[in-house]
Amino acid sequence: MTIDKTAIRNAATVIVLRDRMGDPSILMGQRGAKAAFMPNKFVFPGGAVDADDATVTLASPLNDLCHRRLADDAPDGLQHALATAAIRELWEETGLILGVPGAWDNDPTLDWQGFAATGHRPAAAPMQFVFRALTPPGRTRRFDARFFLVDAGAIQSDLDDFTHASDELSHLQWIKLGDARKFDLPFITEVVLAEIAGRVTETSAPESVPYFRNNDEASLFLRLYGREMPD
Repeated sequence: MTIDKTAIRNAATVIVLRDRMGDPSILMGQRGAKAAFMPNKFVFPGGAVDADDATVTLASPLNDLCHRRLADDAPDGLQHALATAAIRELWEETGLILGVPGAWDNDPTLDWQGFAATGHRPAAAPMQFVFRALTPPGRTRRFDARFFLVDAGAIQSDLDDFTHASDELSHLQWIKLGDARKFDLPFITEVVLAEIAGRVTETSAPESVPYFRNNDEASLFLRLYGREMPD
């Protein structure tokens, strides 16, 4: 498949927060030196939405508030694919399972066969939509990325076992939240970290979701509140 390098692709990123009420840490890995997007940077697991993501059945959906906020300033109907992409990317890049035990109702696509073989179905209920950012113009790749916060307690696999991870991220590790800025991070990751640090002990959804929108006209820091959906 040929990717249009000028197109803005929808993307999903997962921030897994461990020991949030004690000494919180987050899961990050380093992108390769030859990566076209953010080479050498330490990032959260995540990536672009694939066409097949919309066809995957979730064992549990996103909560209603996150669903509505994802629809703000975006086409409705994308929420499911974003949630599914986040779970798939977490599995592919770290080997961690966000789901519930259960058999699939149909044959999984190639990207999901490894996940299904673990005996789990993807579940979005533990995910909390907390940030959105649009890559500025002029970059080699542009993504409209949605960041989801997940408590590590929702992960169904060993939190320290990355043996099923792909090689897209190296040096996968749990990094103390207070030490994260010592690593080579993208600017937007630092912004997201500041947002997460301010709400570590808050388990309910935030009052609004920050949206850092960069386009040809301006860079705007907006807030998504979640419009009411028609019946």
